Amino acid sequence: MYEIGRNKRAQQGFSFDDIAIVPSRRTRGLEEVNLTWRIDALTFEFPIIAAPMDSVMSPDTAITLGRLGGLGVLNLEGLWTRYEDPEPLLTEVAAIADPAEATRRMQQIYAQPIDPALITKRISQIREAGVPAAGSLSPQNTSEYAQAVVDSGVDFFVIRGTTVSAEHVSRAAEPLNLKQFIYDLDVPVIVGGCATYQAALHLMRTGAAGVLVGFGGGAAHTTRDVLGVAVPMASAVSDVAAARRDYLDESGGRYVHVIADGSVGRSGDIAKAIACGADAVMVGSPLARADEAPGHGFHWGAEAWHASLPRGERVQVGSVGSLEQILLGPSTVPDGTMNLVGALRRAMATTGYTEVKEFQRVEVIVG
Repeated sequence: MYEIGRNKRAQQGFSFDDIAIVPSRRTRGLEEVNLTWRIDALTFEFPIIAAPMDSVMSPDTAITLGRLGGLGVLNLEGLWTRYEDPEPLLTEVAAIADPAEATRRMQQIYAQPIDPALITKRISQIREAGVPAAGSLSPQNTSEYAQAVVDSGVDFFVIRGTTVSAEHVSRAAEPLNLKQFIYDLDVPVIVGGCATYQAALHLMRTGAAGVLVGFGGGAAHTTRDVLGVAVPMASAVSDVAAARRDYLDESGGRYVHVIADGSVGRSGDIAKAIACGADAVMVGSPLARADEAPGHGFHWGAEAWHASLPRGERVQVGSVGSLEQILLGPSTVPDGTMNLVGALRRAMATTGYTEVKEFQRVEVIVG
């Protein structure tokens, strides 16, 4: 505990850059490592989820990712559910040089209302390709469009915001009763973000299948700069993993998956997130660099086009290869943003672990 002057005490927090994974006394062959991840009734080849951002996921890229063995989440408040053909608009946004002008234009483009029929159409397109379908809404839009999401046959309903609590209070609008909402659904819900033990425990008690950890740390996010809100991710994931452990005892054995969502832009960050207790990671910027990514070499999140307070930015990430190369290799860029799955496999093999849940117990060191 630290003293900040005479009036404030603070804990020390650690980011992924602050820690490193410690090798053990044994190593394993790469072929011995099993990266499969099972959540609810579905099993995936690796524990990587694509973030629901227009610059990362289109229905086609979600299908490609699903066929490779991962899970893509479509932004159901994005251009794909506002326009029949958003490709010209994505190209236009990418071509604007001035950041302020890009934000103004995005605010205009995203002012188009969400079309529930397009929600059904996009999710159905993914399902018809034979891969799991997941869609994301913010808490404020969940009640209005939930029925369209459920009717589309979605496999996972993601409720994702900058920070999501189980006890939201507002005089302006009736807040979403998260526990009742999840109870009434037949679809597993993944909800977040959160970054503290207590907030995570409350979200787990709502019946969520998974909890997203993190806010403010992504490549296109400026939440810390604009709102002053952030928690270093290594500490956040560790605290939420502790909540998962305690909720497992409290509930008599119900396991809630912890998904790191923020500051996992490199393969080493993915390994560190799991080492701190995550079951899976949600990534954005590395996948935005794929040739197939709809952002055309640019990356942005929902905060960038917020109608009143933009707190994200459009960042140029370029293109480095196909989605398959970025996930499965071979790597052509030696910066930890390609062959994400292969790097995780090697990190586990190097430290002697063959299962993801075992790897959560690997030793880490600060420095």
